This record gives sequence, structure tokens and C-alpha cells, in this order.
Amino acid sequence: MKKLSLWTALVLILAAAWCAASPAPEEVEVAMTCRCVEGGVNANLVKWFKTYLAPKFAEKMKAEGKAVTVKLIEFGGGDEALKEQYALDLKVGKGYDVFAFDGFWVPEFVAGGLLKPLDAVAGPEVKQWEGWGHISPGLQQILGYQGKLYGIASGTDVREIFYRTDLFKKAGIQVPWQPRSWAELLDTARKIKQALPEVTPLQINAGTPMGEATTMQGYFMLLLGAGQHMYDFDKGKWIAKSPAILDTLSFYKTVYVDEKLGDARIQLLKDGRNQSFAQFRDGKIAMLVEGDWFWRSVIATGEWKIENRNELVSFAKMPAKAAGKGYKGQDFVTISGGTGFAINPNSKHPKEAWALLSFMFSKEPLLAFQALEPRIRVRDDVPVTGDPVMTQMANQLLKLTTVRPMLPEYPKISTEAQLMTERVVSGEMAPEQAMEAYAKAVTALAGADKVLELK
Repeated sequence: MKKLSLWTALVLILAAAWCAASPAPEEVEVAMTCRCVEGGVNANLVKWFKTYLAPKFAEKMKAEGKAVTVKLIEFGGGDEALKEQYALDLKVGKGYDVFAFDGFWVPEFVAGGLLKPLDAVAGPEVKQWEGWGHISPGLQQILGYQGKLYGIASGTDVREIFYRTDLFKKAGIQVPWQPRSWAELLDTARKIKQALPEVTPLQINAGTPMGEATTMQGYFMLLLGAGQHMYDFDKGKWIAKSPAILDTLSFYKTVYVDEKLGDARIQLLKDGRNQSFAQFRDGKIAMLVEGDWFWRSVIATGEWKIENRNELVSFAKMPAKAAGKGYKGQDFVTISGGTGFAINPNSKHPKEAWALLSFMFSKEPLLAFQALEPRIRVRDDVPVTGDPVMTQMANQLLKLTTVRPMLPEYPKISTEAQLMTERVVSGEMAPEQAMEAYAKAVTALAGADKVLELK
């Protein structure tokens, strides 16, 4: 017994010494930020983070012998304000470890030395991630530039016309509704104005306050319908003047200036986009051209939620100016962008940041997010389920879509396109004058050798 007691004591002493020599792993906190607010914009993202992502990731790290927690910093401002904050933070070597990022910002931030490729930040394990095998090269490049990857995309999107079926019925317009030309779209707006004078028939984004939402949901949707892109990919040149641009601006003039089928004031206010959401919710706007995010997030949850959304709201494809006259000879048009998350090159915990990012975009976490907000995800093993409308959008519109030119000068040229629409919508300039001003600005930004003027 005595020998056993001595042996036991020796084991206890050695165990204590081993514990003293092996301290608990240091706790690491990874900070993540996005344009998301509990009960507000992107509320489902916040819910997913708090109920699934943060606890499951902490469990995963604990099982690997690491003490890692995640902190979410919610941002309620607009996309342009978020972009500006990122630029300010990154320029002085600060910012959160992981941040939501719009794909079209990538070239500009890379050119400015503010972003680095994922593998340069987090190491060679980035290239070994299983997820890349489930994401097509094209979708990988949503947060890529010149063949290098700077983040992982959440998914892609499409754009369409959302309309209030209750208002259409009151105006005597049959639903489901699908215009097949700009003329049919405008005729519908005129019928609504006549039958329901207290309702704004059509809002299509314009002006600089709405930023990229103007370019994507407004300008591009019309320009593509007029048969043209902003950029000639074959020639590698920006199109600064053309009949299609003039057609686009003339459409804006018809809607906002000549016939007042839309509310120009909304397009010129800093919070105009939010106001358009609220007015659509309240049945004061009949048609709104927006991205599928509007369906799955804006009117699905938070402050602009429409309780009986499926009964009151439907969507239609955006028609070309006339059948067969759209971009690439299409009858209907749309454009896709994409957002995702990137890693701050200034992060003090790049390995843990990558662990979080790669976990976020693994199959099971994304399936959990789909249960909250079905959308078009980037992984081929995460289908759109549980929302027939989102499935319809994906099936009908992805085959028609195109993308923005991923070039460093794009954000500035996009801003000039927004300004061009603002000048027309506000009545400051006629379409011809606004196009001339745009052409001069694009030439100055891109260089005369990178510009086309079409007759």
C-alpha cells in the first residue's frame, strides 16, 4: 500500500508539473463586420451569426484545442458609407479582421494597395480548402481580380421588376403581369397613375445618393435593354456615347420629368432608397426595379417587412426596349453582381480569420443560412430551397445575365453614370447634354484610347 501511495503521489506531481508547463491556449477574438443590423438591414445575417455561426465556430475551434471567439460589429449605414469606412481603416493599417465586401470594389482596393490575396494573408492552407471544388471559377472571381482571390462570395444575384399585385388589381391590370417592351411597361405605369393617383407607378433607381444601386438596378437595366453594355469586352474600351445611352436617358426623362410616372425627389435624397422600400411596403409604389435581395431580405424581415409578401408581391423580367433588341439580342435583361467576405491584410489573427471565413462558406453553415434566407449561393452543393420565387428567379434570369467590368476605373465611371442619370432626373440637363458630360468624364478617367463613341 505504501508503494502504491508513493507511486500515486509521483503521478500526481508529474501531472501537475505537466499542466503547469502546458498553459491553456490563449484566447483569440476575431472581429467581423457587415452592413447588417438586428431587426433592420440584413437581419437574417445577424440572426444566422448569433444563433449558428458564432457558437458552432467556437465549438469547432475548441475541438481543435483553440480558444477562438467571434465578435460581430453591425453597420447600419449605406454601402457607400461602408466602403468609405473600409478605405479609411485600411489606409492606416486598421479595421476588423473579416469584413463584408462587394465584388466590384476589389479592383479599386487592390490597385490602391489596400487588399492582398487570401493566400498571401492567411498562408498556403487557403488553396487547400475543400470549398473551392464546389465553387465554379467564374463565381470564385466575384471577389477576385486578375486571377487572384481576395475573399469568398456569399452568392450571386439577379435583377427584376417587383410589383404590388393588390395595386395592379385595383387598377384593373391582369396578374400575373409580364411586359414585353418598354412601351408596355410605360403603358402599365400610365394606367396605374390614372386609376390610382395617390400611388407612384414606377421607381427605377437614378442619381448619386443611391450609389451603385443606381448603376445596377437602374442604369444598367435600361442600357442592357437598349442593346448595349457600358464596356465593349471584345475591344477593351468604354462606350462613352451611343444611341443606346440616349435611349436610356430618354426613358428616365419620360418617367421622371415628362410624365411624372416616378417620384424624382426620392432619387435625389440621401435616404431615398430606404424611402422607396418603405413606400413599396406601404403600397405607395406599384413597381420597383430591384435585386433579388429585395425579395429575400428587405421585404422578408426587418423594418420593411411585408407580412403577407407572397400574396401582395410578385416579379416580372425586365423587358428589352423591344423584342430581340436587348443586349446580345435578348428579349429580357438582367445583371448580376455579388458580395462576400474578405480578410483584412492588417489582421493580427490571419489564421483564425481564415478559419472563420472558410467555416462560414462550408456546406453545413450555408445550408443553415438557407433555412433563414434562401438565395443563389456560390457552392454547387447548396441549392436554392424553400422559396419557389427565388427558384424561379434563378431559373429564369441567370441564363440572361451579364456582369460589370472588373476594372479599377469602374467605380469612378459608375459614379459618372449615376451623375448622368441625376442630371436628367432632376431636370438639370437634357439627355443629349448629360451624355456629352458623361463622355468627357469617361474619356478623362479611362484615356482617349480606351473610349468608344458609337453612332
